[in-house]
Amino acid sequence: MDRYDIVIVGGGIVGCAIARQLARYDLAIAVVEAANDIACGSTKANGGLVHAGYDPAPGTCKARVNARGCELYGRWSEELGFAFRRCGSMVLAFSDGDRAQLERLRVQGERNGVQGLELIGPDVIREHEPRASAEATSALWCPSTGYVDPFEVAIAAAENAAANGVAFMREAPVRAIERTGDGGFRIVTDRAAMEGRVLINAAGNECADISRMAGGETMEMAWRQGNIVVLDHEARPLMPLYPTPTPVSKGVIVTGTVHGNTVITATAHERAAGDTETYADDIEALLAGARKLVPDLDCRRVVRAFAGGRAVIRGLNDFMIRRSSCRPGLIQAAGIQSPGVASAPAIAERVEELVREEGLALAPRADWDPHRCAPTDFDTASLEQQQALIELDPAWGRIVCRCETVPEAEIVEAIRRDPGAVSVEGVKRRCRAGMGRCQSGFCQSKVVRILARELECDPWDVPLEDAGSPIVYGPVKEGR
Repeated sequence: MDRYDIVIVGGGIVGCAIARQLARYDLAIAVVEAANDIACGSTKANGGLVHAGYDPAPGTCKARVNARGCELYGRWSEELGFAFRRCGSMVLAFSDGDRAQLERLRVQGERNGVQGLELIGPDVIREHEPRASAEATSALWCPSTGYVDPFEVAIAAAENAAANGVAFMREAPVRAIERTGDGGFRIVTDRAAMEGRVLINAAGNECADISRMAGGETMEMAWRQGNIVVLDHEARPLMPLYPTPTPVSKGVIVTGTVHGNTVITATAHERAAGDTETYADDIEALLAGARKLVPDLDCRRVVRAFAGGRAVIRGLNDFMIRRSSCRPGLIQAAGIQSPGVASAPAIAERVEELVREEGLALAPRADWDPHRCAPTDFDTASLEQQQALIELDPAWGRIVCRCETVPEAEIVEAIRRDPGAVSVEGVKRRCRAGMGRCQSGFCQSKVVRILARELECDPWDVPLEDAGSPIVYGPVKEGR
């Protein structure tokens, strides 16, 4: 049986960020993920905004990690090679009551350590974002807001952690957690059992089950479902625009992305656990909310609508990041709803402190490398770079995804990296094959063939996402 100093349950953006943070120390670390890939839960069903930190109530756990996480993104992006744009944002007000709310947010943000917050009028609003509604009477300008692809961040952190010795076990849902003779944990999964001295619960919407099995706090998770809409590429990405928030939600937000799309995010309704359906009423609410912020938004350009569930602890509108008061050795990183993406690097820092408090010796590794060699993005390479790649390997010249200009060689690299893609959606998250306006209509069959070849399996064994989601069910003509 494998033994580790630390076992992290959950391979979303938080679990991967924690793994990357702790990989700098001379420790044996494993990440256990129930799905067949990382970033398959709330992380992938996310708009990717790096919120600045003016929204959480001062003194909360959210407030302590949000502004710090936003600050860390610049360095993490440089070290890990993921795309990050710190473009600033505006919260738009349409009434005197809204403006009073903006002043409250400004004061709150300053207490949380957010720099550069300013109330601005209509003329300055249009200078920052010409497409913002002319009906907006004032706005809260925040220069530190940005956006990322959340699954790209998780994948980058996981690859860097793996390169520094962290083991990843995917397709391994936890079935039982037992106490060992020395006070540690024996974690039983569908794939194998392992032991760990410290257990970190970063299991997203499954945090309550992991805590219960480990002997930790009792918590109940609420599935606060959100629908999200993606529009095709714009000539110029929009600045993130927020409405004045409500006590339940930041409201419908319109934002650009690092790849030039527009995202409208997100509704907030409590629904049955696991519900990832999209609802017509939710989509209409998103489009209406978006048009209020950006009246000229062409909603005919929608290429995708999807949904996910925020990991909300019922009765606690906050993160739970602390050592368990019930079970020594258990560290909770639970209830990581919004602003979880923005906070992930700082959550990782906080968990490092908690590991120290548990008594683990954190001796720095002499060979720790904080840098990740980012994959080649053929679409953004210069013509000279593209030609050089094709001369090196003709597979760089075989374009598989025409919408996003993704060649075969880029897909092969996505599969061969560690931890690499094992599904069509896993390829999509790593190199954007299938992310474009046709949404895999032209390239999916080619991606399936490449996966089957690289993974040495039959095409009908290649899943769309998790196990049990085959795309091909067998040959349609004998011998083919």
